[in-house]
Amino acid sequence: MIPLPRLKAFSSLLLVALLGHVAPAWAEPEAGIEVRVGAAHFPPYTVRPERGADSGLLPQLTQALNTLQKDYHFVLVPTSIPRRFADLEQARTDMAIFENPQWGWQQVAHQAVDMGLEDAEIFVARRQPGRDQNYFDELHGKRLAVYHGYHYAFADFNADPQQLSANYHATLTYSHDSNLFMVQRGRADIALVTRSYFNDFLARNPASREQLLGSERVDQLYHHYALLRPNAPISPQAFAALLQQLRSNGELTRIFQPYQIQTISPQ
Repeated sequence: MIPLPRLKAFSSLLLVALLGHVAPAWAEPEAGIEVRVGAAHFPPYTVRPERGADSGLLPQLTQALNTLQKDYHFVLVPTSIPRRFADLEQARTDMAIFENPQWGWQQVAHQAVDMGLEDAEIFVARRQPGRDQNYFDELHGKRLAVYHGYHYAFADFNADPQQLSANYHATLTYSHDSNLFMVQRGRADIALVTRSYFNDFLARNPASREQLLGSERVDQLYHHYALLRPNAPISPQAFAALLQQLRSNGELTRIFQPYQIQTISPQ
C-alpha cells in the first residue's frame, strides 16, 4: 500500500504524464514557415515600421494572411525605400510588397506576383475662387512638394533630387503631411500624394476638406506587385493562392476599400 503523501505525489506525476500525452490534440499549433516581409515607410500602406509594426495597411494584410492559414507565418522586417531591394537581394527579407514596375526593380533577381490592387498618384492644390481642374494641366512654373526618393511619372520616374529641384522647382521632404500642409498654407502650389493617402489625410484632418483640391488628373497608376526573392520560403504560386482566398472571402476589400484602393483581377 502506497502511503498517502506518496500517493498524492504519484497521482500528480500521473496527471502530468497524461496531460503531456494528450496536449498535442488541443494545444495551439506551432507557427508555420516564417516569411519576412520588408516594411518600408510608404503611408498609408506602412507607417513608420521602425516604431512598431502595428499601423498601416501592410500589418492588416499580414494579420489576415496569418489568420487565414498556418502553413506560413508572415512577419514584418523594417527597411527603407532606398534599401529595400538590397535587403531582398541579401536575403534579409523574403518579399518586397506594394511595388510598381516603373520603380526600377527589373534588374533585381525576383519572382513577381500581381496583387490585384490598384492605387493612383494625384496632384493636390489649395482651393481658391475660380480654381478648377484646369489648374493641374501645367506643372512648370508651379512650386511642387514631393516625397524624397519617390519616382513620379511627370518627371519620367527620375527620383534625383537635384533634377527635381532644378526642373520642377520641387521641395523634397520626408513627410506627406508636411507637403499637404505646405500647400494648404500657400508655401507650395502642388503636392503629390497617393489617392489613398489623401483620403486618409482628410479623414484625420477634416478641416482640410474645404481647403484642398484633389486632381482628377492622375500622375501614375500603382498596380501593385509583390516581389519574392529567389529561393524564398513561399512560392509565387502559393502566395498568389493566399491572396486569391483573401479576395474571395472579402478580406482584401475590407482592408483596402476604405482608402479607395481598388481590388481588381490579377493580370
